[in-house]
Amino acid sequence: MQESFFFQAMVYLAAAVIMVPVAKRLGLGSVLGYLLAGVLIGPACLKFIGQEGTDIMHFAEFGVVMMLFVIGLELEPSRLWRLRKTILGMGGMQIGITTVVVAGLALLFGIDWKQALVLGMIISMSSTAIVLQSLNEKGLMQTAAGQSSFAVLLFQDIAVIPMLALFPLLASATPVSQAGAHASVTPIESLPVWLQPIAVLGSVAAIILTGRYLTPHLFRIVAKTNMRELFTATALLLVVGIAVLMTTVGLSPALGTFLGGVVLANSEYRHELESDIDPFKGLLLGLFFMAVGASIDFQLILANPALIFGLVLGLMACKLIVLLIIGKTFKLSTDQNLIFGFGLCQIGEFAFVLFSFTAQEGVLDKQLTDVMTAVVAITMALTPLAMLLNEKLLLTRLGVVNKDERESDIVAEENPVIIAGYGHFGNTVGRFLQANNVGTTVLDVDSDNVDWLRRMGFNVYYGDASRHDLLEIAGAGKAKIIVIAISDEQKRLELVETVKKHFPDLHILVRSTNRYDAYDLMNAGMLHIYRETLDTSLRVGVDALTLLGYRAHEATRAAKTFFVHDERTLKRLSAIRNEDEYVSAARETMEELERVIQADRSSPDLRIDEGWDENSLIQDAQSATRT
Repeated sequence: MQESFFFQAMVYLAAAVIMVPVAKRLGLGSVLGYLLAGVLIGPACLKFIGQEGTDIMHFAEFGVVMMLFVIGLELEPSRLWRLRKTILGMGGMQIGITTVVVAGLALLFGIDWKQALVLGMIISMSSTAIVLQSLNEKGLMQTAAGQSSFAVLLFQDIAVIPMLALFPLLASATPVSQAGAHASVTPIESLPVWLQPIAVLGSVAAIILTGRYLTPHLFRIVAKTNMRELFTATALLLVVGIAVLMTTVGLSPALGTFLGGVVLANSEYRHELESDIDPFKGLLLGLFFMAVGASIDFQLILANPALIFGLVLGLMACKLIVLLIIGKTFKLSTDQNLIFGFGLCQIGEFAFVLFSFTAQEGVLDKQLTDVMTAVVAITMALTPLAMLLNEKLLLTRLGVVNKDERESDIVAEENPVIIAGYGHFGNTVGRFLQANNVGTTVLDVDSDNVDWLRRMGFNVYYGDASRHDLLEIAGAGKAKIIVIAISDEQKRLELVETVKKHFPDLHILVRSTNRYDAYDLMNAGMLHIYRETLDTSLRVGVDALTLLGYRAHEATRAAKTFFVHDERTLKRLSAIRNEDEYVSAARETMEELERVIQADRSSPDLRIDEGWDENSLIQDAQSATRT
C-alpha cells in the first residue's frame, strides 16, 4: 500500500514536471499542460493510473476550495459591494438565459422537461479553476473581462446551493440504492425542517463572526511563537474547518471558504495567509486538472464520436453566443467581450459533482450522465486552447474594432502644444502646462478615458493621433510642439513617422517606456526622448545616497553626471545589433561612468555647488557650534 502510494505520487509529480513546462514553452498555458499530463498517464495512454483517478479528483477539488479562499483574501468587502450589480446582473442573466436555451434544445431532442431543465442548469456552470487560473496567468484579472468573469463565476458558485435543493424535487425515477444515496446525506437533514435554514444561516454567521473577531487573536498568538510551520498549519486548519462546516450544513465548501477569505481581506495577516496557502493551492489545482484529464472516457468517445463532439461544439457555441450577448448588453468592449466569452464557454468542474448527485437522486439516468461527464471533461480541456486561439487569431484582427465604432470628435483649435495620449504620463505633462497657462489640444483613443477626463473638466478629444487628417484638424500645422505620450510602443513609432512626413516643422517630444524602446525612437531620428523610468529612478538613487550620509549637492551632481553620460552613450549603444558586441560595449560604458563619477567627486569645482545645499550648511554650522 505504501509502495503504491509513493508510486502514484511519483507518477503525478513526474507528469506535471514534464508536461507543464512543455505546454508553457508552446504557449498553451499551465492548465492545458496539466490536462495533457492527466491524459498521458491515464487509462487512454500509459495506463499508470486507472479508476482511482476519479477518487483523486474528489480530493483534488480541495484545490478549487483553496483558490477561492485566496481570491477572497484579495477581495475586500467594499470592492465586493461595488461588484454587486455585475454579480447579480451578469451572473443572473448568464445562468438564466443559458438554462432556458439549453433546456429548449434538449426538449427538441425529446428529453423530458424536468431532465431538460436540470441539464440546462448544470451546463450553465463554468470552470472557476480553469478560468481564474488562465486569467491570472495572462494578467487579465483586473481587466473588465477578468472582473466580469469573476462576477459570473461567483454567482454560479452561489447558485449551486439552490440547485442542490431543487434537483431532488425534479426526480423522475427512484433514487439509487441507499448505499449510493448516503453520500449526499448531511447531518443537517436529521434536524426538523424548520430548523435547517436556521442552522445554515447560523453557520454562515459563525464564519463571519469568527473571521472578524476571533481569528485575528488566534493568528496573533500563533505569530508570537515565531514558528512558520505552525502558522501554515493554522491557515490550513482555518480552510479545512470552513470546508467541513459548509459540507456539514449542505452548502458549497468553495463558497464558504470564499466568504472566509473576504472576511479576512482587511486582516493584517492577509499576505502571510496567502503566501502559506498558495503552494498547497497550486499543487492541488494541478492535481485536479490532471485528474480531469485522466478521467476522460476515451472508449465512450470513440464509440460515439459524432454525438460527443457534436455536443461539445454545440454547447460551447451556445454558451459563447449567450456570453457575448450579455457582454454586449453590459457594454464590454469587443476585445474584452471576446476574452469574457471564450473564457467562460466551457462546462465547469461543479458539473461533475452535480451529475453525480443527479444520478444518485434519480434525476438523470446513468447513460446520460456518462455521456455528459465526457462532454464536460472535453470542454474543460478545450478551454485553454480556445482562449489561445482567441488571443492569437481573433483579438489581433477584431480586438480593436470597438475603437473605430465611435467617430472622432476633434474640433479645430490653434494651441501651441498637442498631446497625444492622456494616460498617467500625458496627464502630468498636460496639467503642468495648464498650470503655466499654456494652451494644449489633447487627443486620446481610449473612449472611456476621454469621457472620464471630460467629467473631470479636461478638454480632451477622442481620436487616433496617428491619422494625419485628425492631426490637421487638431491644429498640427500651426502648433509648435507635439508631446507623444501614447503607451503603445508600436503606435508611438507610427505617430512619429506620420508627424515627420506631414508636419516636419513640429517639434516632437516623445515618451519612451524603457531603454530599448528609446533605441527604436532614436534610430527613427528622435532627439527629445524621455524615458519614463529614468528620472524617477535617479531621484530614488539621490535620496538613497543622501540617507547614507552623502551631501545633497554631491548626490544630485552625481545623478546629473549619470544622466548626461547615459544620454550620450545611448546613441552609440542603439546602433549595435550584435548581442555579444552590445554586452561588451555596455560593460565598457558602465566602467567609464564609474570613472567619470569618481573623478568628478574629487574635483575642486564640486565646492561651488555647496551654496544651494542649505540643509548641509546648517548642519555644518550646528556641528561647529557644538564643538
